[in-house]
Parts: sequence; C-alpha cells; structure tokens
Amino acid sequence: MTTETGPKKFATNEPEAHARHRRPPLDAEILSFARRLRQRHTDAERLMWELLRDRRFCGFKFRRQHPCGRYILDFYCHEAKLAIELDGGQHNTDAARRTDEKRSAFLADEKIDVLRFWNHEVLGETEAVLEAIHTALTAR
Repeated sequence: MTTETGPKKFATNEPEAHARHRRPPLDAEILSFARRLRQRHTDAERLMWELLRDRRFCGFKFRRQHPCGRYILDFYCHEAKLAIELDGGQHNTDAARRTDEKRSAFLADEKIDVLRFWNHEVLGETEAVLEAIHTALTAR
C-alpha cells in the first residue's frame, strides 16, 4: 500500500515478516506419499472425511493426509491446531506404540493436540468420537 506520503511501514516489512513464519518446503517424497494415502483410505477414514470435510463439522476446516514435518496426519485442523489419528490393528504393537509416542511428542512440540481413535470406534461409536472431537475443538 502506498499513500501520498510514501509506503506504509507494515507494507515495507511484510515480505520479511512472512518469510520468518514460513516453514521450509516439504520433502517431495512426503508430499507424494501423502497424495498416495489420499487415494487409499480405510472405511473409517472415508467415514471420518465425509463428516469433517467442507467445514461440515462445527464450521472447522480439516485437511486430510496433511504433511507435518516428516509425519502425515490423517486429519488436521490448522485453526484449532488439532490432529485426528485413526489407528488400525497395526498400531497395536510395542514398536508401533513407540513410533506413535515419538510422533505425538513431535506434534506436542509444534503445539498440536492429537486425538487418537481406533478404526472400530469410528465405525461403531461414531457419535462418541464426534463428541470427543467437538469437545477438543470448542476447548481451544
């Protein structure tokens, strides 16, 4: 923006301010993997996406298979800094639990809260899952 007296101060520093807050570009492999995951989703992920997409749930915008660092979040709401992870049986091993703990620690460092649900919970107890998500969204 310019005025008769010259450019406004915030306009001069704007690109520099944005550059400070930009994240480094995502790894091409991570992006490619996220795109492949969007093509192959479980029944629970399909149901959850139908409920969350297009601001259908409480007006919050969610992203599906969203890259964050070296991780890919099943569902992510930037506005609430909330990740929703849907886990199948492969997450029920000691090794998978350790990996999930590392992921959760990374996300906590990024100030992102994580809600975890088992696929069978999403499919069989959908209302309870949505209630937990609603509580997390409105608590922020």
